[in-house]
Amino acid sequence: MGEVDPAFIQDPEHRPKLSIIEAQGIPLIDLSPLNAADSISDPKAIEGLVREIGNACKDWGFFQVINHGVPLHKREKIETAARKFFAQPLEEKRKIRRDEKFVVGYFDTEHTKNVRDWKEVFDFLVEEPTLVPASPEPEDKEETQWINKWPENPPELREVFEDYSQEVEQLSLKLMGLIALSLGLPEDRFKSCFKDQTSFIRLNHYPPCPSPQLALGVGRHKDGGALTVLAQDEVGGLEVKRKTDGEWIRVKPTPNAYIINVGDIIQVWSNDKYESVEHRVMVNSEKERFSVPFFFNPAHYTQVKPLEELTNKQNPAKYRPYSWGKFLTHRRLTNFKKLKAENLQIYHFRVSE
Repeated sequence: MGEVDPAFIQDPEHRPKLSIIEAQGIPLIDLSPLNAADSISDPKAIEGLVREIGNACKDWGFFQVINHGVPLHKREKIETAARKFFAQPLEEKRKIRRDEKFVVGYFDTEHTKNVRDWKEVFDFLVEEPTLVPASPEPEDKEETQWINKWPENPPELREVFEDYSQEVEQLSLKLMGLIALSLGLPEDRFKSCFKDQTSFIRLNHYPPCPSPQLALGVGRHKDGGALTVLAQDEVGGLEVKRKTDGEWIRVKPTPNAYIINVGDIIQVWSNDKYESVEHRVMVNSEKERFSVPFFFNPAHYTQVKPLEELTNKQNPAKYRPYSWGKFLTHRRLTNFKKLKAENLQIYHFRVSE
């Protein structure tokens, strides 16, 4: 992946702390009541689950789920396919490198001078084509289509991941239903927002790093979408910034669990009741690490704003409405060219008090 940039080493904002709290930390939630045949006749089990989800979203912004309904063999297939893809020569992987025309595909940091994220990735869209605004400019009403770049090898990768995406999409919809209930909303409150979703899946590969104390797999950040559903291997490395004291908490891998985190859109929809939380990924000097996040995002025409049901005179809207499609297009295009404004964040839409 190249050498660690000396300027990065001197940057205290991004340099990892040496003292990290090693802990399970975030809540572990059993979703089996959703899969039970008698769940309808046992509303108390669902009520307890909704309460757990609500507390996790409020206190952590993160939680893990087990007994989630995604078949283990399908998860094993995607992990095998991801390993096969990243094991290929670099020139083979770069045949499907993403660019301004094809905004998803392969990307690595080998060719960049400032190595901040010690990883290589492959992205693909869940819906193909995905309809988005042609540009982030507010006055531009044109639309365009994003399509995927699929590798030739391994030949089974596309079929395996298209099948897997349907499973994790269903899990995401179930979780959004529980989150809606925890906010006192109808279970299907968010379902229509994802009819023409702009969701995507990312394959992450973090090679062993010769100086793990000087680099990060992914720097501190928040997710801009609605919900992230992360599958990770047994190596681990994900760290979450605890809301109570700002300490970084290492998330210990739980076999066959998914790590779920609230994104910026849910923070805005909930009018800050649930907060999108900073997280980062540490690297390992001896072991490579693989992870597969599913970024569950609404349709491009969604106007993101605090929900009317959750706002009133005592709790007025804390954000101005913004176009998710314009927000997403701006984020993606900053990967390829320098735009006039800085990378969009939800705080740009916060209402001044």
